[in-house]
Amino acid sequence: MHNLKRRLIITATAIVTTLAIGTVGFVVIEKGFDPFDAFYMSLITITTVGYAEVIGLSRAGRIFNSFLVLFGVGVMFYAIGVMTQTIIELELGEFFGKRRIRRMIEKLKNHHIICGFGRVGRAAAEELQRSGAPFVIADTDPKRVELAARLGILAIVADTKSDEALKELGILRARGVIGALSTDADNVFLILSAKALNPKLQVSARVNEEESETKLRTAGADAVFRPYSVTGYRLAQAILRPYVFEFLDFTSSTTEMGQNIELEQVEVGEGSELSGKSLKDMQLRRDLDLIVLAIRRSDGSMRFNPPADERIEAGDHVVVMGKPEDIQILVERMKGVKA
Repeated sequence: MHNLKRRLIITATAIVTTLAIGTVGFVVIEKGFDPFDAFYMSLITITTVGYAEVIGLSRAGRIFNSFLVLFGVGVMFYAIGVMTQTIIELELGEFFGKRRIRRMIEKLKNHHIICGFGRVGRAAAEELQRSGAPFVIADTDPKRVELAARLGILAIVADTKSDEALKELGILRARGVIGALSTDADNVFLILSAKALNPKLQVSARVNEEESETKLRTAGADAVFRPYSVTGYRLAQAILRPYVFEFLDFTSSTTEMGQNIELEQVEVGEGSELSGKSLKDMQLRRDLDLIVLAIRRSDGSMRFNPPADERIEAGDHVVVMGKPEDIQILVERMKGVKA
């Protein structure tokens, strides 16, 4: 874009300079020319229109005009070439850019699709980006998609209420969908379409009106959030229970107080070396400095603050808190891969 702007400035400067030289030259050489006549004569000369001379030129005027023709026509041919090259580059750049983005989306697997890149969508993208999870943005507004691209985020212009658009985004290979569209009706339609194409999707959505929450859950949303209610709740908690709020804010921030603490859920894989062991046997606090907050059983039940003799089995999810590097070691061990 910088080179394009520089190229256009140089071209415009060359044309304006040529017209200025021609205008001044005709005014000085030909005494019968006023500035407008001189400008008009210069313009028809460098554009090779071929009209008759405004006023008959003297010998000196024709000599000057000859040089103006040679120089001016060269400038005009250069300008035409620059404009043609620019148009071709823009068209080809857009074409190949779209092809490259589509190829990148085709390679995505177990990714997330964020539908809508407004304030809620941008916040969701920041969290997924921080977590290193693969995802793609879809929005109907080209300006928002351009903003996402400038932020280094994979994004395309698409109407996610369309089944074809969802398929293009890899809905059949996706892990989850985030509905951050502007209206509740659009989010309901999105969820219905997404779940119909891929029933295994994990879907979360924003909702504006309280009465729409039931509709979104009925449509298939696994989690529904009202941004303004959540914000109001956090504001009240900051006053009523400031230390609880500080702790929760601490666990959700990557830079709070110079530390790097995260909450994460880790699945116990089939054949994991930790499957069938108790929390005491695993020694997560001693070896990895991780705190086990809860265990979600494969049957859907949740065990908060599990005792040391609690055993984990394949298919369970262990909710832990600790540093990302320690959590990653646990993830590898849960997969059955030695760290």
